[in-house]
Amino acid sequence: MNKIEILTRLRHPNLVSLYSCTFRHCHELLLVYEYIPNGTIADHLHGNCVKPSSLSWTTRMSIAFETASALAYLHAFDVIHCDVKTNNILLDNSFCVKVADFELSLIFPIDVTHVSMAVQGTLGYVDLEYHECHQLTNKSDVYSFGVVLIELISSKLAMDITRHRHEINLSNMAINRLQNHELHELVDPCLGFESDYQVSKMITVVVEPGFKLFARRE
Repeated sequence: MNKIEILTRLRHPNLVSLYSCTFRHCHELLLVYEYIPNGTIADHLHGNCVKPSSLSWTTRMSIAFETASALAYLHAFDVIHCDVKTNNILLDNSFCVKVADFELSLIFPIDVTHVSMAVQGTLGYVDLEYHECHQLTNKSDVYSFGVVLIELISSKLAMDITRHRHEINLSNMAINRLQNHELHELVDPCLGFESDYQVSKMITVVVEPGFKLFARRE
């Protein structure tokens, strides 16, 4: 019912559309969404759809821009997604974004600065302030988007227990690499960071403000 309330109120080209809903035998609520055929960002970065150079720098930045546009639209209508991650961002055959899965989403009360609630979401993407203080704001989505952005740049998992214990979280790894001037070790080699000056310049321009999403939740 939460999904229905949110998705019937809102329409945006980068949000998955709910076409209809129906009760079956008066017990099961069935939701019918538009079909998005090209899997998720996670599929193309880490899963069955990974192909060499299938996600160019231009495509990745288009995905980031469209995801940010969808989140800004939700926040303008006082909706917090609460589970922004690459597994919840679908792609069509043209790699256009459709943000999906509103299971945990919340319609924010008017004139309230934050909501105190038990931590929900996915490890690796959860805002640290929300995790520690249980205070949810729309900046929690912004933090999660920052993780998605770094995931797009690095093609690395948001959580990976095979990494050094201080870098299991991708956000920590990203901050460490920037502080140590080792950005080249973070960026996916297929993007040509060390061989293409223009790509290198663009990645640097995008990455540094992106890290501020972790530090200041802006």
